[in-house]
Amino acid sequence: LPSLSLPSSMHLIQVDSVQRWMEDLKLMTDCECMCILQSKPISIEKDEQNELMLSSQYSTCDNLQLLLKRAWIISTELTRISQKLEKNRWQRVHSMTVRVNCHVRSMINEYNTFTRNSSEEMHQLDKTIVVCCIFLPSSISFLFLSRCIQTEDEQILKSIKSSINETLTTVAQYFGQLIELVLTHEAQNLLRQIELSDSMYNTASAISSLFTLTQEGAHLCRIIAKEGGVVSLFKICRQDCFRCLYPQTLRTLASVCCVEEGMHQLEKVDGILCLADILTDNSHSEATHAEAAAVIAQITSPHLTFTQHLSSFLENMEEIVTALVKLCQEASSGEVFLLASAALANITFFDTMACEILLQLNAMKILLAACSNRHIVDTPYSRDQVVTILANMSVLDQCASEIIQGNGVQLLMEMLFERSSSGNSAEVAACERVQQKSAVTLARLSRDPEVADAAVKLSCIPRLIKLCRSPTERNNSDSVLVACLVALRRLAVMSPDGLEDSDFQQLVKPRLVDSFLLCTNMEESFV
Repeated sequence: LPSLSLPSSMHLIQVDSVQRWMEDLKLMTDCECMCILQSKPISIEKDEQNELMLSSQYSTCDNLQLLLKRAWIISTELTRISQKLEKNRWQRVHSMTVRVNCHVRSMINEYNTFTRNSSEEMHQLDKTIVVCCIFLPSSISFLFLSRCIQTEDEQILKSIKSSINETLTTVAQYFGQLIELVLTHEAQNLLRQIELSDSMYNTASAISSLFTLTQEGAHLCRIIAKEGGVVSLFKICRQDCFRCLYPQTLRTLASVCCVEEGMHQLEKVDGILCLADILTDNSHSEATHAEAAAVIAQITSPHLTFTQHLSSFLENMEEIVTALVKLCQEASSGEVFLLASAALANITFFDTMACEILLQLNAMKILLAACSNRHIVDTPYSRDQVVTILANMSVLDQCASEIIQGNGVQLLMEMLFERSSSGNSAEVAACERVQQKSAVTLARLSRDPEVADAAVKLSCIPRLIKLCRSPTERNNSDSVLVACLVALRRLAVMSPDGLEDSDFQQLVKPRLVDSFLLCTNMEESFV
């Protein structure tokens, strides 16, 4: 409901009765009339620019995104109404309930313009929500006009608030159920299209729409997984006639498998075996291999807590790791290398046997060589994956000689200087991880005298001291500080002559926690 404003000429006449009438007019809006007006179709020719206008040119996915946008607005408004109600801002409560009423009616009408075969349960929810939304502003308007809400009786006000809150809760509950039904219904339609379509174009269109839905969040991924999305997508990946759709299908699978329901479905349909077959089949395109690597990276992510059931992964791990190393070696772009190296990095967390396999495959040599190619390892994100692999492999004694031969200490030294060029928060975080993991790798490898000697000759000690003493050099990261202190102490044992006395007294000799507290309390001007 637009707020009313007086014409400029009216401001010269200060008439209390007119002003009071203007204030009351806002609250006397006939909600039913507003809803009817809001629901009337508008000519497309006259309102082509109207963002809430749905026409046949929109795809199902466009319509759903518009619907989700409207749903977000309604949810936000319901929350704000509750907040205003607590503050007794009755005029705002009334105007906002009218606005929510219009949004709900519009959303229902918009969905009904493009939905197919909606269920009886959905129709019933539509009616219930509409009734509640009409009742809410009407009741508040009645309370205001009857001056009930101006009473000083706390019990009456408390009872009124309780009644309104109860209605708001009911609306929110039914509205949530309606959105769940709508999304489930549309996911079912897309999956049915994938299953039954004999047209390559229609199948590709349905997969594309499904992928777009997965980008709306984990909740939609759960719905898709529960409705058999993982099963349908792997059916596509097992049919040679759909080879051109493999990259798109695998990208969608990677998104769906970010939730536990997707992972369980993947295990049930032997998805790991299918991914291994794709990765080891040289007849597939690099794009297909890269997207398969992305699925592997997703399902082995160390941030997920539900990977324990992937027992079949261990059975196929050697084949998968071998294929991923080859993909890293032959990558034609930074994106392909990033996906393959991310999968390898996650696998090294997933099972320690992976590090031994990588060592046998000369993976360290391949990764170190890739880092010298700025067209392949071209972002902090890629270097983060490489140094993660090096850090996890560095627990093996045989890694020290590989590092020396591949000029790896020089690379680790360069990574200690990693800084973001854009200032983007995600890139800054990636740079911090690169600094931290390179320091961790140095600390682990410096148990070997040859590596420690190489690190000292490359002036790693002064750089570690700088990172400890200068918060800006490490972007105020505590994790980088701890890793640098540990690496410095390890190198100091191997080469005590490389430190000045003040550095030794403050950064090496005290307990680690005392040195940490000293460095975190340092002022930049003191350095």
